Amino acid sequence: MPIAHPRRAASFSTPRSLPLSLVAALTLAACSLGPTGEPPAMPSPAHYGQRALPEQTATAGGVAQRFDVGAQPVPNWWHLYRSAQLDALVEEGLKNSPTLAATEKSLAGAREQLRAQIGSSLLPTVDAGGQATRERALGIPEAGPQTVLYNVFVGQLQAHYTFDLFGAVRYANAAVHARVDVQAFEFDAARRTLAANIVTTAINAAALSDEVDATQRLVALARQTARDDARRYALGAVSHAQALASEQTASDLEASLPPLLAQRQAARHALAVLIGRTPDAVPDIPTLSSLALPEHVPVVVPSTLLKTRPDIAAAQAALTAAAAEVGVATAQLFPSLSLTASMGKGGFSWPAALSGAGALWSIGGSLTQPLFHGGALLAQRRAAIDFYQAAADQYKAAVLSAFQNVADTLAALEYDAQAARAADASASAARQAFDETAARGKLGAVANAAVRASEQQYWNERVGAIRSAGRRLGDTALLYQAMGTPPAVE
Repeated sequence: MPIAHPRRAASFSTPRSLPLSLVAALTLAACSLGPTGEPPAMPSPAHYGQRALPEQTATAGGVAQRFDVGAQPVPNWWHLYRSAQLDALVEEGLKNSPTLAATEKSLAGAREQLRAQIGSSLLPTVDAGGQATRERALGIPEAGPQTVLYNVFVGQLQAHYTFDLFGAVRYANAAVHARVDVQAFEFDAARRTLAANIVTTAINAAALSDEVDATQRLVALARQTARDDARRYALGAVSHAQALASEQTASDLEASLPPLLAQRQAARHALAVLIGRTPDAVPDIPTLSSLALPEHVPVVVPSTLLKTRPDIAAAQAALTAAAAEVGVATAQLFPSLSLTASMGKGGFSWPAALSGAGALWSIGGSLTQPLFHGGALLAQRRAAIDFYQAAADQYKAAVLSAFQNVADTLAALEYDAQAARAADASASAARQAFDETAARGKLGAVANAAVRASEQQYWNERVGAIRSAGRRLGDTALLYQAMGTPPAVE
């Protein structure tokens, strides 16, 4: 009797009682016992965000990133930053991360468990056994001489097989297989997340290093101004309020430096742990200026994103598993047929056991039809259906979350470029003003205090430009991650 594959089952409604006529009808028709496991239909919007994407971002730092709509995800996207140091960090992390290694070993263990379940459930089990006992039994005087002490020697092979009449075993195996698929997709997601975390942490550490350098220069300038104003106040050239204000500005800047140093150190420690090192073995970090901003970023269309995102694929595999588990719960309502057989040798002595007279064998079958289990089997089936419907809702939630993730990263890139352009323009203007002021200072046309003030203005704007550049580089990495993994070629 052919049984429909668990992933192609069509209906999961059932009556609360199962008369023999229904069992016969289902047997003859080979009806499927679970839902198909196909994911629910999801909308395919024309664009991810509230409005359509522009063809490219604003130009900042000499780069306008182009959105390649309909392109496929990039497998090793971190190479696009064109930094050998960054590539080495990612490769080391993917190779040595204990967290990723644990996920991979768990996946390998789950695959072996699947092989074990398939082997034990679809094939007969055969066991060899031997037994040697010495016993004392009560004798019966009327039956003849008493034999109160004797030995028993038995050796035999035993076989057992349960026929999968209604697909319960295949449904169960399909469920376990889908759960292994979930772990496989989660491993893929963990691998890509680790790469993205390494890249964004390295970018953050590089940006913090530049920001620390700029802040240290600002502290030095502010401290020099405070010393000059203190001397000028002693000579009566400036008011006490101005001297105090200069001291306050220098102290505020000095107070802002330790938190930046702590953030940079924490970022370096985090990077070391991400690549599998201890925090004391901090790796070399690329400078912010050495990282090239990728000019082309792929934008996978929504219908394709359902196939490229590992989290969506994991949610779909979980839905398939839940569908198969409905089939398992339904199949448990129907009869099960098992066959057992054994053959061997036995006797009261080894010579007798090994002779032809010691041959032993048995064969038999058993048919079991659940009749009354206190409503447990039907309740288990209703629970499986509820879990299946929950898995369908979780799939929808995963898709919507993925759409939001992509929409947010696309919007971030667009606005990052605008912010970086404004920050670069402000820093460039401040730099030009400082250069002109410094040149006039060399000629004695302006005071040193004015030159320092102009330089301070430049470094303040420079800090803003560093932060904008770091955000743009980091958000680009997040977008590559959001696009998922290229689908396998069928």
